[in-house]
Amino acid sequence: MNDLAENTRIAQGWNVDSVLALFALPFNDLLFQAQTVHRAHFDPNAVQLSTLLSIKTGGCSEDCGYCSQSARHGTDVEKERLLDVATVVEAAQAAKAGGATRFCMGAAWRGPKEKDLEPVLDMVRQVKALGLETCVTLGMLKEGQASKLKSAGLDYYNHNLDTSPEFYGQIVTTHTYQDRLDTLQEVRSAGLSVCCGGIVGMGESRNERAGLIAQLANLSPQPESVPINMLVKVSGTPRQDE
Repeated sequence: MNDLAENTRIAQGWNVDSVLALFALPFNDLLFQAQTVHRAHFDPNAVQLSTLLSIKTGGCSEDCGYCSQSARHGTDVEKERLLDVATVVEAAQAAKAGGATRFCMGAAWRGPKEKDLEPVLDMVRQVKALGLETCVTLGMLKEGQASKLKSAGLDYYNHNLDTSPEFYGQIVTTHTYQDRLDTLQEVRSAGLSVCCGGIVGMGESRNERAGLIAQLANLSPQPESVPINMLVKVSGTPRQDE
C-alpha cells in the first residue's frame, strides 16, 4: 500500500500537504480512490434524495459573508416568522411522496432560544413519525439542546465549518471557528449523527480549500454526511463578486 493509500485508510492525521497530494492526482486516479472508499461503506449504485426546508427565513444576526439571510447584508430577503408545525409536516409529506428519505429543516438563527426550540422539537417528532430521517440546522447550540433534539427523534444535525481556519475570519466575524467545533461536540455528545461540510468558491486559495478538507477529515468521528457546496453569489452579500 502506498503512502497516499495509507493516508486514505487512516481516519486521523490528515494535513494540508496530504490533501494537496490528493488534489495533484490524475483525475481518473482520484476517481478510483474515491470509488474504492465509497464502495467500502455504501451501496455503489444507491442515491439518497434529501429535501431541505427553510422553517425560519431571514433576519439572522450573524455576518456570514456568503449568506443572503443575514440582517447585516443588503439583500432582498425579508425576515419571516418560524413556520407553524402543520405547514412543515405538509412539506415533509410532499417530500416523502417525491422520493425523499431525509428531511432537513433550517432556521436563520445564531442559535435557537428555548421558546423557539419547543416547536422545532414538535416538528422533528412529527416528521420522524412519517418514516423520514430527520435533520435540522439551527446554528450554535447551548448545553442540553442537542440532547432534547435527540430525544425528539432527530437523526442528523447540520453545522458546516464553511472553510479553513485560516480563511474563516474573512468570511465570518460574529462567531469563531471554535464556536462551530463546540457545537459539533455538543451534537456528538448527544449521540446525533453529523452533517458537516463547507463552501468553495468564496475567494479561498487552493491551500485554504485543502485546509477545509483536512479539518473535516480530522473530526473524530468523521461526519456521516459531508456537503460540499459551490458559492451561490447573491447581490448584497460581501461575497457577491467572487
